Amino acid sequence: MKKLIERIIIVIVLVSLSAAIFDIHYDIFHDKRFIADYFLGSLAFLPISILMVSLIFERIISSREKSVLMNKLNMVIGSFYSEAGNELLEKLKKHINISNDAMPYLMVNTKWSKKDFKTAEKELKGYFYGLDAREIDLDRLKDFLASKKEFLLRLLENQNLLEHETFTDLLWAIFHVTDELESRKDLKKLSQADLAHLSGDIQRFYVLLAAEWIGYMSHLKVQYPYLFSLAVRKNPFDKNARVEIE
Repeated sequence: MKKLIERIIIVIVLVSLSAAIFDIHYDIFHDKRFIADYFLGSLAFLPISILMVSLIFERIISSREKSVLMNKLNMVIGSFYSEAGNELLEKLKKHINISNDAMPYLMVNTKWSKKDFKTAEKELKGYFYGLDAREIDLDRLKDFLASKKEFLLRLLENQNLLEHETFTDLLWAIFHVTDELESRKDLKKLSQADLAHLSGDIQRFYVLLAAEWIGYMSHLKVQYPYLFSLAVRKNPFDKNARVEIE
C-alpha cells in the first residue's frame, strides 16, 4: 500500500510539473496552437518510444540476469568439482581409454580460446571412454560416492540448477550409480551381465563429468584466471600435469 501511494504521488508531481511548464510557455508566447500540436505529436510518438525503450531495457536486463545466473551456476559447479568432481576424475582416469584423436580436446592449456572450448565440448559429447566395471574397485567407488551423497543432495536443492539441465543430469547419473552400488550385497561377486550394466552406468556419468569439466574450465579462464591456471596444472587427463611451476 505504501508503494502504491508513493507511485501515485510521483505521477501527480510529474503531471503537475508538465502542466506548469506548458503554462509558463503560454504565458510567454501565448501560442495555444503550438502547445496543442506539440502535445499531440509527442503523444502520438509515445507508444513507439515506450516500445523501443522497453525492448532495449528488456534485452539489457535479460542479458544481465542471465550473466548473474550463470555466475551463480558456475559457483555451484565449482564447489562440486572441488568437493567431488575432480577426485572422481582422478580416481577413474587410470581406467579410461582415450584415443589419440580425442586426447587433444582434454589437454586444456592457458592458450585456449573460447572457440577451442566450444570445439572440445562438441567433440567430447557422447565420447566413449571404455570404462569397465571389472577393472574398477567398486567398493572404494561406492564408499566415496556415499560419503558425498549429502553434499550432492544439497546441490540439487539449489533452484538455479533448473537452468542447467546437463549438470542436473550429471548429478542424477551419479546418484543412480550410488544407488546401484549400495543396492548390491557383495560387489565382488557380480555376474558378467551385472558388471556390464554397471559399466554402462559409470560410463554415462563419466561422459557428463568430463563434458561439464570442460565447460567449467572455460568459465574459470574468463572469470578467475588464477584458479584456471591451477586447474590446468592439475588437469586429471594430463599424465604429465604438475602443480609446481618450473
